[in-house]
Amino acid sequence: MIRPFLAGAVFLFASACASPPDALSEPDEAAEAATIAALLQAQDDAWNKGDIDGFMKGYWPSGELRFASGGNVVRGYAATLARYKVRYPGREGMGELTTSDYEIDILSEDAAIAHGSWRVTTAEGGSDGLYTLVLRKMDGQWLIVSDTTTSSE
Repeated sequence: MIRPFLAGAVFLFASACASPPDALSEPDEAAEAATIAALLQAQDDAWNKGDIDGFMKGYWPSGELRFASGGNVVRGYAATLARYKVRYPGREGMGELTTSDYEIDILSEDAAIAHGSWRVTTAEGGSDGLYTLVLRKMDGQWLIVSDTTTSSE
């Protein structure tokens, strides 16, 4: 009877003493959010030059990258790049990309979530939707480690 009580007391004491991850100051959070917004803008710029490889520089170059869209999950940087090249062949097929409505939440010094809207306009028309990105800061650089993109179609 005393052992469960003691174990519970030790757990509660340890929980009370545990501190949350270091929070960033408001100016630091704003600076990190601005860095992520710049990454997203650089992706738009690369896309609009017809440079899918440049666009992909915002993604984690790992086999563990996760990309979900259209009810499918693609795993890995190479598979994600190949998917983009098939879905958007050549400069004309890529059209013009505009992302907007950024909502960037800095979770910690090395983790963030970004939400936003996207629109691709081509000669045949356009498509649009929403995205949620999970980003990690690795070696001083924010990279997308998971991308969930939806289409309004």
